[in-house]
Parts: sequence; C-alpha cells; structure tokens
Amino acid sequence: MSANASERLIEATRELLWERGYVGTSPKAIQQAAGAGQGSMYHHFAGKPALALAAIRRTAEELRAAAETELGGTGPAYTRIEAYLLRERDVLRGCPVGRLTMDPDVMADAELRAPVDETLDWLRGRLAEILQEGLDSGEFSPSLDARETAAAIVATAQGGYVLARAAGSPAAFDTAVRGLLALLSPRTAH
Repeated sequence: MSANASERLIEATRELLWERGYVGTSPKAIQQAAGAGQGSMYHHFAGKPALALAAIRRTAEELRAAAETELGGTGPAYTRIEAYLLRERDVLRGCPVGRLTMDPDVMADAELRAPVDETLDWLRGRLAEILQEGLDSGEFSPSLDARETAAAIVATAQGGYVLARAAGSPAAFDTAVRGLLALLSPRTAH
C-alpha cells in the first residue's frame, strides 16, 4: 500500500467494499485498515460517500485495464475473448465491480452506481467490437449477433462467479467459461 494517506484510504475502502459492502464499510473500519486517522480521512475526502466513489472508480478503472490487456491484443477475435475469459482471477471472491451490483446502497445512489454501469457498458461494447471483427473476418458464423453475444459473455462470467461462490469452488466458473467458449468456437475449428 502506498505511503500516501489518500491512496491508503482508497485502497482500504476498495477492499472493504468488496468484502463487506457499502453498509458494512464504516469510516472507522476504513481508517483502521488504512492506518489513517479521522482527520486525515476528512482532509482528503468529504466523507464516506466521496471516498467510496473514489474507490469504486479505481476498481472500475483497474477492471477495464485488466480486461483490455487481453481484449486489446492482436490475433483472432476468438483468441482474445478466450484470453479474457481464461485470465487469472480470484473467482471465489467474485468480480469487484459485479459484486457492487448486488449492493442495494450502491445501486440506490446514482453517483456510486455510475462507474459500475459505465464499466459493464464498456465491457459489453468492447466485446461486441471484437465479436464484430470476428464476424467481418468470417471467423464466426454470420448468425452470431455481436451485441447479444457480448451480453452473454458478460452474463456468463458474472454468473460463473455466483456459481463458484455458491459451490465454494472455482470449477463452476471454469465449466461455464469452457461451455461458452465451445459455443463461440470459430467456424474454421469445426
């Protein structure tokens, strides 16, 4: 963790939001986890909502950057989507952005919800672009709809996290991803 108090506060809030949700993330817990005092917290942030927003934005930015590492690569569309779906992730902890959609306090606050919505919209859009590249190159069946399939990819990944957490094993996530990849396999592979 950075020595900078503001950075420590953001990082502590990110972890606590992921583990406990918004309501379970008290200013005192944030200060303890960050090793920062109340004065420091309120010097850098107007309060818990402002700190939570900074933490959610940071989490959203990191998710986009991690996804773009695979999606922005070179090579066939299928290979890039496969790399995204098979990348290393802490399946049992769930998606830090996806989990925020289950937090009623985040979803009820338009400002806190915005980075979540924007990130999921970005991911669907980015996947649709790559799927369209695969359609244009003849890699995928012309019957594939890029936007619908992008939504199915995001839904499969998010649902895979839920199944894995329920089963207490990443195998459920892996099975969902392998099934989706089999459905997406390029026409040339048949």
